[in-house]
Amino acid sequence: MIVSILRSTTDTTMTASALHRSQAQSETVLILDFGSQYAQLIARRVREAGVYSLLIRPDASVEELRSHQPVGIILSGGPASVSDAGAPRCDPALFELGIPVLGICYGMQLTCDLMGGRVERAPSREYGRAALQVHESADLMQGIPSNATVWMSHGDQVMNLPDGFEVLASTPTCPFAAVGDRTRRIYGVQFHPEVTHTPHGMDLIRNFLFRSCGCRGSWRMADYLTDQCAQIKQRVGTARVICGLSGGVDSSVVAALLARAIGQQLVCIFVDNGLLRKGERALVESTFRDHFDVDLRVVDARKEFLDDLDGISDPQEKRRRIGHRFIGVFREAAKSITGDAKYLAQGTLYPDVIESGHGHAGTAANIKLHHNVGGLPEDLGFELIEPLRNLFKDEVRTLGEVLGLPAHIVWRHPFPGPGLAVRCLGAVTESQLRILRDCDEILLEEIVAADLYRKTDQVFAVLLPVRSVGVMGDGRTYDAVVAIRAVTTQDFMTADWARLPYELLATVSSRIINEVKGVNRVVYDISSKPPATIEWE
Repeated sequence: MIVSILRSTTDTTMTASALHRSQAQSETVLILDFGSQYAQLIARRVREAGVYSLLIRPDASVEELRSHQPVGIILSGGPASVSDAGAPRCDPALFELGIPVLGICYGMQLTCDLMGGRVERAPSREYGRAALQVHESADLMQGIPSNATVWMSHGDQVMNLPDGFEVLASTPTCPFAAVGDRTRRIYGVQFHPEVTHTPHGMDLIRNFLFRSCGCRGSWRMADYLTDQCAQIKQRVGTARVICGLSGGVDSSVVAALLARAIGQQLVCIFVDNGLLRKGERALVESTFRDHFDVDLRVVDARKEFLDDLDGISDPQEKRRRIGHRFIGVFREAAKSITGDAKYLAQGTLYPDVIESGHGHAGTAANIKLHHNVGGLPEDLGFELIEPLRNLFKDEVRTLGEVLGLPAHIVWRHPFPGPGLAVRCLGAVTESQLRILRDCDEILLEEIVAADLYRKTDQVFAVLLPVRSVGVMGDGRTYDAVVAIRAVTTQDFMTADWARLPYELLATVSSRIINEVKGVNRVVYDISSKPPATIEWE
């Protein structure tokens, strides 16, 4: 999204603990992330139960943990072995806080190791489904069948339990599959309750939250909205806030939230870079001028962007030039805003922060330098406001619904920041953009008509830099090839290609070839992520 290309000189974003402590009925569960691929999923599962969760670095001090006023702590899994030199560890004093603790996989092993148990290499690495036998059906294991299926992924396992711990469940190869000190409410499970492959995993998580931690499940998006509005008002005062509006879900929700919080103190800047979808500019103008009565400044910079892209085919160079031009255009537009405009709003999401390594330090791999939170100019002179920084994508959509955004905005599929430039492979020209827009519009019309838009997560057309021979009427053609990409995903970190009905694909292909001049062949991309990415460039 376009807003993502900006950054402030000083990131004064409110800490999550300060942001949520003010809620009268707040409940927070901290998740210490030891580098697990499922850490975000644990956080999502806790929030799905109506309890606010926060991922933090594993070596956080007890004082920092206490500052969040948590009702419970979860230690995530991780790829390390507790015996490895440099393996991530938590402060052992957290077990003396009197707060319920649940260790998952590595988190269980670390808990037992720190509390006097013994962890060793397992005779063989266990990966996949396992048969769990429950021995104690109270507290953590309440309501879980005596014989259940769980998902294992570990090379170490606990060989001796710390004093005070008892066995709650076992598998044929793991005698200590679930353990606990019920007096101190400290538990550990060797399997992963957060994944769908553990059918009763959510029951176990709920048992920990509601039975051990005493949670009420009172966290709701409407409360988050009320709290955010109050926090933004308090921080901003009478100053003006600039929001770069792209028309995507994230920036639209940020704009609607700020409009609710500070009204006419908000100024939205929408840059038409000539790389938008068909009708995008009109959609943004009607939504935010008519529906939300926002001070919206539209900058027409189509010529400048397309001039910059003339003859450029390398995708990274496209991105670099688009980003550079956008910064310049935005900077000039910001200069025209009167009053004390000192804040810049961005639609950074929680996965953005985590993936870029800015969420917490130490163990999480820096998967990518995300465009929202890293590598941005340091001389724009604004303080940053990121009201979605602690939300997942589905929660952002829920917030959009609470704010009253139209469904066609809330449920829009993602659109890349560089726009159609990275869906038009090779050099970008006006004629190619016209072809791509028309193809994309037809594709989305048919997806919507088939009632598949909400059942897919990203659908788009790609114009390939090749031509193919065809026959139309009695004549030979030598025209463009268009690829259709449709995926389903939960978190956009992995994705599978959507199994669209053959009849639908046939209709889309027929319409594109017959209605879009310059195209004579349509292909369907059946690659999953990984190894492919969702976008082609």
